[in-house]
Amino acid sequence: MSARTGAAAPTALVADDEPHLARALVAELHRLWPELQVVHVARQGLEAAERIAALQPDLAFLDIQMPGLTGLEVAQGIEGRTRVVFVTAYDEYAVEAFEREALDYVLKPVKAERLAATVQRVQKALATPADDGAALLSALQRLLPAAASAPAPREALRWVRASQGELMHQIPVEEVLYFHADDKYTVVRTAERELLIRTTIAELVQQLDPADFVQAHRSTVVNLRHVAGTRRDEASRLFLRIRGQATELPVSRAYVHLFKAM
Repeated sequence: MSARTGAAAPTALVADDEPHLARALVAELHRLWPELQVVHVARQGLEAAERIAALQPDLAFLDIQMPGLTGLEVAQGIEGRTRVVFVTAYDEYAVEAFEREALDYVLKPVKAERLAATVQRVQKALATPADDGAALLSALQRLLPAAASAPAPREALRWVRASQGELMHQIPVEEVLYFHADDKYTVVRTAERELLIRTTIAELVQQLDPADFVQAHRSTVVNLRHVAGTRRDEASRLFLRIRGQATELPVSRAYVHLFKAM
């Protein structure tokens, strides 16, 4: 039963690719909130996403810059009841974090007084579920200059430099079937081969032409030119069929609306 009903101790996952910072955060959470059970500590984004889906903790304390998936991508892919607190050294992602309905956004190095305030905020949110993220986002946006929300346009990515073994290849993006996050790398899948790059899915989405490339999952971006069709299973989950590929790609609920016309 969920901790929100008051019948069980609240549970949390901590994700940070720096082990000593993760241990320090867990220790401080135990001190400030003895009832909180930290059920898993993840070292990278894909692990965090998988364990959140499996364990369904009440809370996830996420770093933003992590291998595999960023904390923002992990938060975007959460489909259960888990609420998110970002704990990061980067202040420029605050607006996007609250768009992900984060309960709080804590900057490193984490101070005990600041974390105590976070614990109070989270305890209140779990006791009385409310759209705290939307309220925080609205307040934060009023404090930002208007120009901050209008990034300068840039030319779409046309080539990617990807490795296969010891060799580097220059791949035209129109030949890419899809990109898929895999541990510390992103897989570049073409019709003939798989290659690797270190660019994250979040960074790729910002660089690729949105008319051709669409995010289908927190860890996958597909080239619409190579999508052969879609399929729904008995549970009404949507899958993409890629031309020339036997493997189907799952579509997360957050992105199903992008493929309704197919």
